Amino acid sequence: MRSVLLVLAAAVCFGTTGTAQALGPEADPLSVGAARILIGGGALAAVALAMHVAGRRRDATGTSVAPTSGDRVPRGPAWVVVLIGAAGVLAYQPAFFAGTAANGVAIGTVVALGSAPVLTGVLDWVLRRRFPGPTWVLATALATVGVAVLASASGTGPTAADPLGVASSVGAGASYAVYTLAGKSLLDRGWTSPASMGAMFGAAAAVSLPVLLATETAWLATGEGLAMALWLGLVTTTAAYLLFGAGLKRLTPATVATLTLAEPLTATLLGVLVLQERLPTTAVLGLAVLASGIVLLALASSRRMPRRGAARPVRAPEVEVTAGVGGTR
Repeated sequence: MRSVLLVLAAAVCFGTTGTAQALGPEADPLSVGAARILIGGGALAAVALAMHVAGRRRDATGTSVAPTSGDRVPRGPAWVVVLIGAAGVLAYQPAFFAGTAANGVAIGTVVALGSAPVLTGVLDWVLRRRFPGPTWVLATALATVGVAVLASASGTGPTAADPLGVASSVGAGASYAVYTLAGKSLLDRGWTSPASMGAMFGAAAAVSLPVLLATETAWLATGEGLAMALWLGLVTTTAAYLLFGAGLKRLTPATVATLTLAEPLTATLLGVLVLQERLPTTAVLGLAVLASGIVLLALASSRRMPRRGAARPVRAPEVEVTAGVGGTR
């Protein structure tokens, strides 16, 4: 249950993104996204590097827990996996914004967030030969329907969807699936969760620097702008992905992807409580359906997870952590 709660806590952090942007100054989304990855990814890389230097590459028990999936340790160079994961991190945010710009926030959000757990489960099934299970299918269907109902209640967006915009939103979901599976692959190699997240997001942060410098950055010189950038970087990225990686260590990527659909639930509640937004009856129904899917999967996952003491300790390979170096996530 601890891993489930860690992922849900990460989703709560993700869900504060929209409120933080609403309370901050107006700024170019590309500039905000680059600043977020630069600050958050840089901090993740610093955490990973500090732990590496301190020699803490194993769990507090001195052992590394074997993957819960029972799969063999992946082959191939780890740096390739890091670069693939970093590419997914970098691709997510522009793809998400392109989708919402073309079709509106409602449709763009539904397609991006709704496709992410489905694509993650399918890719996990194809690459790891592991079917997520009927409970995951039911929970994901419920959660996705809840997201759709919740978004439709906003009444925003055009009546006809732009195919290119839909493709961009699906690309955002696929990008999320890519870096989630890449992170899981690094964990299966014996990497710690801070090392895996720090390597991928650190690499993405290095690329984000020239992107940020190429955009209008006057908003960063204001107090509100700096506060927004720090929150988006340190809370919705650094803290969120440390929690996300810790939960991913013992859960399947498909399960984690569905649990993070608690993000729009959090965002909606914050909109009501903090931004004083009104919640239509349809939106309440969407929240209830979304929550039911998440609760179903959380309870099923907590029952399936092995107890910590029953895990099989394995020797963790030497890991070289290179600290090079969204929408909502």
